[in-house]
Amino acid sequence: MQTSSCGTTATLRLKSVGAIFLTLSLALPAFATLGGNESSVEADRAQMKATVTMSKTNAYSVHEIKTNFGTVVREYVSAGGQVFGVAWQGPFIPDMQQLLGTYFQQYSTAAKAAREKARGRRPLDIHEQGLVMQSSGHLRAYWGRAFDPGLVPQGIKLEEIR
Repeated sequence: MQTSSCGTTATLRLKSVGAIFLTLSLALPAFATLGGNESSVEADRAQMKATVTMSKTNAYSVHEIKTNFGTVVREYVSAGGQVFGVAWQGPFIPDMQQLLGTYFQQYSTAAKAAREKARGRRPLDIHEQGLVMQSSGHLRAYWGRAFDPGLVPQGIKLEEIR
């Protein structure tokens, strides 16, 4: 009889640990991705093990995240708190899935098509409905930017996203 209660206790403990693990994994922070909100910039800073500074204009703010490795990521946030553009430069390309969020699949598909179309190494220049992305560089000197034209606040020149 005692063997079956130990087996039951062990099973209950295993289920409890599994439920706790699932709960913790669902509570991981969201990143300030393109189209996301401003409140998660701190999560990006922590993920990149970086420092962040913010500058503000009348229409938007720029959160500049600098890693110890020299890569700089700028997240452009509208007055309403939505990330409408991201830009990067430095010796390493940042995690595109982290930066682009829900736009990542669209980017992946368009980048694959562009690579199949062009010969050799060329800058990436994607202009699609809802996503503009430009990226280039070479070993230890990469740069790029991505934005959703529909999210860019009125009066902002696209050249400002850099």
